[in-house]
Amino acid sequence: MTLYRDQALKALIPHVNDRDIVVAVYQSCFDWLQLNPRDLNYVAVGAMGQASSHGLGLALANPDRRVIVLDGDGSLLMNLGSLVTIANSGVTNLYHFLSANRVYEVNGAHPLPGADQVDFEGFAQSAGYAGSHSFTELDQFTEALPAILTAPGPQFVSMEVMPGDAYPRDYAYIHSAGAREKFRAALTRG
Repeated sequence: MTLYRDQALKALIPHVNDRDIVVAVYQSCFDWLQLNPRDLNYVAVGAMGQASSHGLGLALANPDRRVIVLDGDGSLLMNLGSLVTIANSGVTNLYHFLSANRVYEVNGAHPLPGADQVDFEGFAQSAGYAGSHSFTELDQFTEALPAILTAPGPQFVSMEVMPGDAYPRDYAYIHSAGAREKFRAALTRG
């Protein structure tokens, strides 16, 4: 496997425009905030698994914007039902990227239950996503990004990743009222 999460996120950055909403959770969030700080980064913190649900709400409320969800596999396992809800919601502007490293990384790298058996792309496909994809190689992921991000959603991308470079875990920021106010102000500005 040669796909590192930070490399995948760096490959995504040129495809994110100034109107896109990015909903990131836990380690993907920490990495994304360091790699691409921007006002329309929505930090989904609190109960694990809520990034996909928050992303759906934002996609429904903002049909003229792409909503890019940067989820973790441990988080998604906490809310698998959101896949069916998203797939059957009628949204076409949601792009769900999953960093699958088969552990609860932020909580001490504890292994996921059934880590070697879970097929996240298969879950999304069975739920009814418009498209579902899985990548283990950076070059294939990078090459596929333009087509995925211009296809009608919801689109699901499972990135089988290794952690990559370590980025600071700024819990104070992601839990702050300031982070939410910055996002709210940017969204209101349109």
